Amino acid sequence: MIETTLIKMTKLLLLSAALLLPSTLLLAQDSNSTMLRENAKDSKGQITVQGCVGRSSGDYVLTKQNPGMTYELHATGKIKLRNYLGQRVEVVGTESPSLSTSSDAMNKTGSAASSTISVSAITTINKDCTVR
Repeated sequence: MIETTLIKMTKLLLLSAALLLPSTLLLAQDSNSTMLRENAKDSKGQITVQGCVGRSSGDYVLTKQNPGMTYELHATGKIKLRNYLGQRVEVVGTESPSLSTSSDAMNKTGSAASSTISVSAITTINKDCTVR
């Protein structure tokens, strides 16, 4: 009788674990996909980066925190970067090496913007750029 109860309990525990494992993996995958999406290139060579829009020697820049990096921004189409100044945004565009050697960018991040993003889409995440 005790053996039968133990066998039933073992089967119940195994079934519970089998049901919980896939949902745990999906939850982990969802949180990782957000992290991977930031600063990831898609099949068309588009990059997605989140950060704060600022100005540096007349150029618009996107400053990303973890890891700290600054991108020079160039708007394409009808995008007006000035509308996003001081906001935390998500930028989608194509990345290329930057020629900027802005001393302001060097003072803020320790190095000039190493990349330029030609912005094809921009979305506000937060109206304020606060350090996270």
